[in-house]
Amino acid sequence: MRTKFIHNVENPELFKKKLLVWSQQFHEVVWLDSNNYNQIYSSYDAILAVDAVNNIQTDYHHAFNTLKHYQSNCKDWIFGFLTYDLKNDVENLESNNFDGLQFPEMCFFQPKKLFLIKENAFVFKYLKEFEAEIEADIKAIEEIVFKSVKGIEEPIKIKLRIHKDEYFEKVNNILEHIHRGDIYEANFCQEFYAEDTVINPLETYFKLNDISKSPFATFFKLNDLYLLSSSPERYLRKVDNNIISQPIKGTAKRSENPEEDEQLKVALLNDEKERSENIMILDLMRNDLSKTAIRGSVMVEELCKVYTFKQVHQMISTVTSQIDETVHPVDVIKSTFPMGSMTGAPKISAMKIIETLEETKRGLYSGAVGYFSPEGDFDFNVIIRSILYNETNKYVSYSVGGAITAKSDPLKEYEECLIKAKAMREVLEN
Repeated sequence: MRTKFIHNVENPELFKKKLLVWSQQFHEVVWLDSNNYNQIYSSYDAILAVDAVNNIQTDYHHAFNTLKHYQSNCKDWIFGFLTYDLKNDVENLESNNFDGLQFPEMCFFQPKKLFLIKENAFVFKYLKEFEAEIEADIKAIEEIVFKSVKGIEEPIKIKLRIHKDEYFEKVNNILEHIHRGDIYEANFCQEFYAEDTVINPLETYFKLNDISKSPFATFFKLNDLYLLSSSPERYLRKVDNNIISQPIKGTAKRSENPEEDEQLKVALLNDEKERSENIMILDLMRNDLSKTAIRGSVMVEELCKVYTFKQVHQMISTVTSQIDETVHPVDVIKSTFPMGSMTGAPKISAMKIIETLEETKRGLYSGAVGYFSPEGDFDFNVIIRSILYNETNKYVSYSVGGAITAKSDPLKEYEECLIKAKAMREVLEN
């Protein structure tokens, strides 16, 4: 049982920042922020969960069954992440590439303290045994004083795991697979990284979020492991018996010139290659959702709509389905994981090819972070546009990728990767 307490504040943005600073004392922190983005299908402006009363951490072996058992028995709010490599639990696949980050392959926890934020109302939901701490916590949060702290302690030298010429070779390899008919599309990713590097995770997150202001921003702390994300993409949401997915495929840069910016947006909307990328993944998602859906309930609500973010324009489609009440929420996730926007089509063939050509184990990049409510509803984002950090190993990483189709030009694909990497690079290189 949780005690509910509503705290109204005059300046929500300031209190949100103080709340996140206050949260850093705990070993487990999940912060999910919509940045007041006017998106459909949103319940809260932001959510904070801290301090695990219990948790599960596991590799891919039987991971979804472990999660299913944990969620079914907890019957409370749980927060956590699913790494891309849980694909190996869903299909007969492997992940043998280099991993400099060393995150668990899955982690979920039940928080002692939970904050649900909508406009100026901050709803404190504490487990009953910690309700006496609410008043003292409010006082501590309000008394936070911001100190000037540098996000980056010293200049960071970003390295490329795959250099430009090698990237072209690998994209051409994928194009050979496509022309042979092995696949239609593959999402090929590359890592940028820095070793022996110290950053201030919270300050780095604040800077990244200021640059991007995305609707699925995330700060995740698990002991010495950090995710700092400015993701624009929802993976999957469940509300009652309704399932919603919003895959992104199609990216264009922004311009400071309003007229040119509008032209870039229109060009993206009418770009045949970008639309075909989006529709292929939309079809894949429709197929995945149909595995758990009530027959005839899978519907496309938005097709190739262009949304504008601070850094880029993105093409997003929205597909929905309905499930029978006997379907377990974890089974909906398992049947669609990993998300089609980060794999390709056909999915299994694309994932096998990706594994042979990428140089880095994806881990949490192109996985998902989110939560389950006590009622079994859930909401998960896609981990892209994110910085990952292992504080103990002093290893910083961000990855970017793009969909390779028959119409792909390797140079344009490379340039699109650099557009997507821009915000992370700016933050890390100061």
